[in-house]
Amino acid sequence: MGLKKSSKVSAEFSMSSLTDIIFLLLIFFMLTSNFVQIPAQNLPISNVKTVASTSIVVLLLPDGNYELNGMNIRANVLDRAIANAVAEVENREDATITIVAEQGMPFDRVTTIMNIAARQRARAIIATRPPE
Repeated sequence: MGLKKSSKVSAEFSMSSLTDIIFLLLIFFMLTSNFVQIPAQNLPISNVKTVASTSIVVLLLPDGNYELNGMNIRANVLDRAIANAVAEVENREDATITIVAEQGMPFDRVTTIMNIAARQRARAIIATRPPE
């Protein structure tokens, strides 16, 4: 009785198990990403006085609003106001946004302005008061 041996190797790859694993990893990362929270940090105290060229000054006010080049700006129109200020700078590549915040200001307010500056392709520097 002659039995034939099957010596053919299947070149197929089953993607069903791989998609199940990817789906489970996606659910895992979506659930765990909600638990990661960055605590609020205070701005650092400067130990030297550095003079940098500035074309746009944004002052963070304690009431939650901002002051852009001496004009009061609400938080909901800050993005558009900074975009207009950057567009008014003669050489757009030299646009520098100076963020003025007193010590103890939450850092997330500063990062909001830094993200807006990054979208406008402008430099952002943080101005703090040097220690006395």
